[in-house]
Amino acid sequence: MKNFIELKNVVKTYVVGEQKFNALDGIDLSINIGELVVVLGPSGAGKSTLLNLLGGMDKATSGSIFIGEDDIAKFNDKELTRYRANDVGFIFQFYNVMPTLTVDENINLIKDVTNTSKDSKEVLKSVELEKHADKFPQELSGGEQQRVSIARAIMKNPKVLLCDEPTGALDSKTGVEVLKLLKKQSDSDTTVIIVTHNSLIADIADRIIKIKNGKVVSNEVNKHPKNIDEVKW
Repeated sequence: MKNFIELKNVVKTYVVGEQKFNALDGIDLSINIGELVVVLGPSGAGKSTLLNLLGGMDKATSGSIFIGEDDIAKFNDKELTRYRANDVGFIFQFYNVMPTLTVDENINLIKDVTNTSKDSKEVLKSVELEKHADKFPQELSGGEQQRVSIARAIMKNPKVLLCDEPTGALDSKTGVEVLKLLKKQSDSDTTVIIVTHNSLIADIADRIIKIKNGKVVSNEVNKHPKNIDEVKW
């Protein structure tokens, strides 16, 4: 695998009143292209801050964040907007689907912000929603709504797929189905990064990163990732 994401001495400092604190405190890590990565850590460890920096939703105070050949830490606002539109997909715990739009309309929203979109029929088929294209979100189960958000994210054919607790609001059976879809994306050379509190998910990962107090505690390759159906939830 080719090294694709590299962070060098990344610091993110927040100022609250007269106090400063480092949500990320000198992060160094690397991730290969096409890996399924699980980031673990307690609340307040810096996981979401890391995801926000990788997604171009926030800027590092200092350090470098390479996505391929580009150091997005040096991007201006216009460049970050273009990066978010074309190169990165987002999946959250709560589905963030538009309730007044059909499934097909929800995923085709991406065409308004990117020029790299896939064919919507193929995307719906890949997440097994082709029969639900004309339904509204309230007609779907929670797992199906999460698949809509996954479809919307992969419509743009992203280089990086960032997932913040993507199974957190789902039962275990539905969570497994969602993880299989995410694994399918990493098998097609999309780098998938999952932030979670659920350490069981780490068993399926190609790489496991642990964060505590804004620092990387470990960044290890999982030499024998389990099949998702083998994990005891």
